[in-house]
Amino acid sequence: MAMIAADNRGLRLVTRYAVLVLIAIIFVFPLVFMLMSSLKPDQQLLEDSSNLRAFLPVGDISLTNYYEAFQRAPVATFVFNSVLVTGVTVALSLLLCSAAGFAFVFVNWKGRDTLLALLLATLILPFETIAIPLLMMVAHLPWVGFDGLSWGWLNSYHVQIVPFIADGLTVFLFVQYFKDLPGELIEAARVEGASWWQIYRKIVMPLSGPIFATAAILKFLVMYNQYLWPLMVTQEEGYRPVMVGLQYFFQLNVAWGEVMAYLSLITVPVLAFYLYLQKAFIASIASTGVKG
Repeated sequence: MAMIAADNRGLRLVTRYAVLVLIAIIFVFPLVFMLMSSLKPDQQLLEDSSNLRAFLPVGDISLTNYYEAFQRAPVATFVFNSVLVTGVTVALSLLLCSAAGFAFVFVNWKGRDTLLALLLATLILPFETIAIPLLMMVAHLPWVGFDGLSWGWLNSYHVQIVPFIADGLTVFLFVQYFKDLPGELIEAARVEGASWWQIYRKIVMPLSGPIFATAAILKFLVMYNQYLWPLMVTQEEGYRPVMVGLQYFFQLNVAWGEVMAYLSLITVPVLAFYLYLQKAFIASIASTGVKG
């Protein structure tokens, strides 16, 4: 009986891993297709797309499409802009939204529940409904920069960052996570005379690695894939992100090899961010378990 049970467990384990490998292959195939296609001329790319050769480095393989992509559009500038805007927005959003979530959960103040309800109500409001009013507002707002006072935020980095630092979804994620933290720790810290800032920095943040990682991933995807808002507020190439830059490859004659090369290039920051965050997430889980 024990041998039969062991065999059944082994069969279930093999089946589980087989299913996971199949799912992984399904998700990886588009990336492989994109990378292989970026190395082929257009004619061969279209011919290979109907068979398994599309996933193999066969035929006329070269880096010509990457060279042509850099000739067609300022790819490096677009990638830099997206990485800068996304990185700054994610960092500021995690700081501000986590502090807001901490205040909603642990600090008692008048109107807290009402304000939280209003904040959550914004989740059902599509961005497209406020895009035009927001554009008209930022077009006349003052800004103090290194070159002094200026009016209007158009064609700048901060017009792509400031409106998206705080959002209801990220605050909601932190609120829900903080509610599950042991309240005894907070009460004990208050009895010991710790300030709210000390509790937030030394107790809550070290225990919140998973939610920081989750919020960072969601915010990163939203910001890196921004198209409508940057298209509306940036007319200069020096401030445009990668998604707006993609339209450069669909003007006049579409070169699909160059499109695949451009997509491969703009995917690199996403993969790098994921790998970094995966390591940070595992480290935070391990440290939390040790401290607990």
